[in-house]
Amino acid sequence: MIRSATKVTEEILAAGKKLKVVGRAGIGLDNVDIPAATKRGVVVMNTPTGNVVTTAEHAIAMMMALTRNIPQGTLSLKAGRWDKKKLQGREVYNKILGVVGFGKIGSIVADRAKGLRMQVVVYDPFVTPEQIEKSGFESVTLDELYARADYITVHVPKLKETTGLLNKAAFDKMKDGVMIVNCARGGIVDEDDLQAAIQSGKVAGAALDVFETEPPGECRLVEMDRLICTPHLGASTREAQTNVAVAVAHQIIDYLIDGTVVNAVNVPSVAGDLLKKIGPYMQVGDRMGCLQAQLASGPVKAVTIEYTGDFKGMDMAPVSTAVLKGLLTPMVKDAVNFVNAPSVAREMGIKVTESTIPEAEDYTHLITLRVNTDAGENLVAGTIIGRSDLKVVKINDFRLELVPEGHILLIFNQDRPGAIGGIGTTLGKHNINIGRMQVGQDKDGDHNIIFLQTDTPVPPEVLDTLRSANMVNSVTPLEL
Repeated sequence: MIRSATKVTEEILAAGKKLKVVGRAGIGLDNVDIPAATKRGVVVMNTPTGNVVTTAEHAIAMMMALTRNIPQGTLSLKAGRWDKKKLQGREVYNKILGVVGFGKIGSIVADRAKGLRMQVVVYDPFVTPEQIEKSGFESVTLDELYARADYITVHVPKLKETTGLLNKAAFDKMKDGVMIVNCARGGIVDEDDLQAAIQSGKVAGAALDVFETEPPGECRLVEMDRLICTPHLGASTREAQTNVAVAVAHQIIDYLIDGTVVNAVNVPSVAGDLLKKIGPYMQVGDRMGCLQAQLASGPVKAVTIEYTGDFKGMDMAPVSTAVLKGLLTPMVKDAVNFVNAPSVAREMGIKVTESTIPEAEDYTHLITLRVNTDAGENLVAGTIIGRSDLKVVKINDFRLELVPEGHILLIFNQDRPGAIGGIGTTLGKHNINIGRMQVGQDKDGDHNIIFLQTDTPVPPEVLDTLRSANMVNSVTPLEL
């Protein structure tokens, strides 16, 4: 049983010969090697809801303390000064708060801000505008939020796409005198760019509970007068720490005594005999969902899961849950698992439809996943070859046999001599080895879809070189 400081590495897992479960008292699992635990059959579980209220309250507290110069006033009085004029603050009444991320914490912050009579605008690319507006808030684009907000608070997971989200380019789009709050994850706000924005006066002040490096050590940003900070206290209340500790204790007890799995991130709640039958289908469903999440443009509105073939009366509900978990994990990260994926989808306003067609066509068993957004529909189909070989066999109109794992480049190119060779040459010049390659052709025969699996991630500058090639239409990096 761990909190945030304990690192459960591959070496520790290898040493724990009898280890059955790792329980995190809290939500974040950056400190656990989940793939290594899964490989060794160790269940990893967290408590995703035990500290959402306290973290949201901390963001509001930080905003108020920043607005009214409470930390600076305390320090000046203790130093024997009376800096009443110097520390004049603002009212939050009728100011515009921009909430980036409308998950469990962001939605609570928005609700509390509404109680303070603030105007709240929300940006979340994975939640439909209808769902945000149904909750009583205005849905806006990210650029609109930057342009309108007097305060901006971020509540998104730290992903490749969100690292450095608030950077110089973002600050340049904001109002003069905006105030920034980050109680989510360090690195979502670029600290160097924030320091420059405070120095220029673009940002009137910032409140940080999290840092790129924790503890930050000697840090010029922390020393600035217009920055207030706390040492990652978002979840640190007596109530929250007790709630998550008791919750994870009960979860571990339930698992060890009767095999009940609650809030596991790497194991579904499925009986052992059924898991043997449908386990491979759950794996391919999870990978198909993850692939769809990276293909989708805009918030997901509807998901259709179709099972074709003779599944011999098997309960496919766990497979559907695995599909949703794979789809939602890149969007909300630690907040989704095998237990709560269907309810998270409902909260996000996603309509989920399942159907079964007993007559098989090209494959004995086939899972087809359609995902609809405002930009249109994407189709991904997958199956199991033999007993456990996972294959994606169709993406939209392209047929192929893709092993859904690792670092992948999705390339659309013209079907002309030299196109594929040029791609390989470019990667070779940068010492990037191609592990596998799958090529599919569209119906008209004029274009190809290429899936390149590489041993290492492809750097941004190499992606730009590939995109600039004459016969390449687009290049999209995928992580499965």
